[in-house]
Amino acid sequence: MRLRGRKGIRESLEEQQDLVILEPGQYKGKWQQLFGNDRPIHVEFGMGKGRFISQMSYRNPEINYIGFDMYDELVRRAAEKSRLAWSDTEVDTPPNIKLALANIEQIENVFEPGEIERIYLNFSDPWPKAKHARRRLTHPRFLDNYRQLLNSKGQIHFKTDSETLFEFSLNSFADSGLQMTNISLNLHRDGINEEHVMTEYENKFMGKGMNIHRVEVLIGKDALEQYEKIRLEKYGK
Repeated sequence: MRLRGRKGIRESLEEQQDLVILEPGQYKGKWQQLFGNDRPIHVEFGMGKGRFISQMSYRNPEINYIGFDMYDELVRRAAEKSRLAWSDTEVDTPPNIKLALANIEQIENVFEPGEIERIYLNFSDPWPKAKHARRRLTHPRFLDNYRQLLNSKGQIHFKTDSETLFEFSLNSFADSGLQMTNISLNLHRDGINEEHVMTEYENKFMGKGMNIHRVEVLIGKDALEQYEKIRLEKYGK
């Protein structure tokens, strides 16, 4: 994918040090220090134009958010959306969000083990050819990294329009011994689910009548214990 953007993108990003992180590796193990608090950190890998991560930051001020993408132009657009999301408030800079330029292939160089509480994978590139399966962000080689980075409450929330990628991902989660819950083959079957912030792609696919697939994957010890408690209450011993 080649993404054309306006001239001066890098200069624009360099001028937004309050929001944009061009060298995220320097904050490995120091992200809470950067935010200035010890609140949970939720990240989105492959944030696209940033609608999801910016809206999530506005809706949930008690959470710190970091959006990642490898394209300068997408980070720039996400910065615009983040500021717009908070424009009705009195703050000049959204206080609980950072937008980072990074390739997910090297994400272990950006976080210390246990530094993240939740990972969002929204409409990741499906890489449909079998020979490219290792590039899918739900491939076991990525899952191994995610497990190291997530803390005791760690979860992965995954959404896609691709039935093929969803099938691959469910098998990948299962083969990796991960607990799945809240699996949906059509997230908005009964109309738009207002509890879920929609991405740009999601709006587009919904307009075409396409199904949105979603699953939550539980990683951390505390997350698994909470799930077991809920499961027993729901289904009985």
